Amino acid sequence: MIGIKSVRVVGDSMAPAYNDGDWLLFRTVRLSSRSSKGRTKIRNISGKVVLIQRQAFGWLTGDESPRDILQVKRVTKIDATGGISGDEFGIWVEGDNKDASTDSRHWGALKPVEIVGVLLIRYRKV
Repeated sequence: MIGIKSVRVVGDSMAPAYNDGDWLLFRTVRLSSRSSKGRTKIRNISGKVVLIQRQAFGWLTGDESPRDILQVKRVTKIDATGGISGDEFGIWVEGDNKDASTDSRHWGALKPVEIVGVLLIRYRKV
């Protein structure tokens, strides 16, 4: 069964393609590099806009306890030579608006499990 996730863009990190207030529809995914099918799925997201889920701390959330946040970024590079732990790929993501984006240039490569969706469409543009 295909899962669907609707997300409202907040901020300018993906401008001009996706702007603050736009609504995006994502197909949810679970990526794993443990099988050849999983590795193929990871390779197929190169260049795509993805929904990522990461833990954020006080500087971003305004409180002291970490919590998960969703961000929209574009996959710009996939490290298929061992990645983060030797058995996973490292996925590099960046915002289209480099001056307004916090992304892999700040935190490094993501683990496949941090990618939770692949963009299907923008269905409401402000």
